[in-house]
Amino acid sequence: MATETGRWAGVIGLGSMGFGMASSLLRAGFEVAGHDPSPAAQDRAREAGIAPMATAEDVFAAAEVIVLSLPTAAHVLDVIAAAQDAGQLGANARARVIIDTSTSEAEVSRKLSAALDERGHGFLDAPVSGGPAGAASGQLSVMLGGDEKWVAAAMPALEAMAAKILHVGPSGAGNVAKLVNNMLVASHMVTTLEALRLAEAAGVGAEDALRVINSATGRSAISEIHYPNWVLPRSFDSGFSTGLMRKDVRLARELAQSVGCAMPVADLVAELWAEENSGLKDADDFMHMGDPAADRPSYKDSK
Repeated sequence: MATETGRWAGVIGLGSMGFGMASSLLRAGFEVAGHDPSPAAQDRAREAGIAPMATAEDVFAAAEVIVLSLPTAAHVLDVIAAAQDAGQLGANARARVIIDTSTSEAEVSRKLSAALDERGHGFLDAPVSGGPAGAASGQLSVMLGGDEKWVAAAMPALEAMAAKILHVGPSGAGNVAKLVNNMLVASHMVTTLEALRLAEAAGVGAEDALRVINSATGRSAISEIHYPNWVLPRSFDSGFSTGLMRKDVRLARELAQSVGCAMPVADLVAELWAEENSGLKDADDFMHMGDPAADRPSYKDSK
């Protein structure tokens, strides 16, 4: 498949993040092929000018650069296996570079990268930060792991989707960096919640306490961005679910266990995020965890 520009990109997974990235690629001049199992997502893609494909393998057939925006490493493995079975990632197929923006597992990325490189294809672990708004505006931050030659091949697509591209090392490094980052986000949500609960219990409102925190050394992205935009207005619609945050904390703890790194705070944070202690279901937006007014099992006031 060719166009006047000759630049076809594919996006597999057209949820809030994948659709935003596909839209950013379109604005940058790429022709974009996309696939998602949801008919509604396929229809929205068509309306936006993205060529909807019936299968993920059809996306591989159309594009040389393929962006994955999938929930788990297992989904990534399934998509790669299907493309391999279709002959699209063989040694005699045209070179493709896969940009995996999923928050995945370092060891999975390393194995995929090594196997595909042997057959002349690239695989980059490229988890992102910035949420649906960043994806839609092309202002994501990308934590990138992979070989320099494949980074160079993917750079036009990466630059279309991201304002910050941080190549942090070889394959797997991007996943490690993202898990470390999200472990901190989960921890910051808990510590900021506790700070505001204490402030309110002692007579200082959450908004006033945040004004101080955000002018001092206790600030974080949670206090500066998330609370003002999604928690205090009580919209709780950041686009990132509690289930995904739990998954990322679990993966970070598993990574720590595999390398022999003790993380007692992360262990406690994981307990506090658990449904029985937070009262939150996986489908709930993770901003609900920061609600100072919520009556959580873990935060019953002592008498």
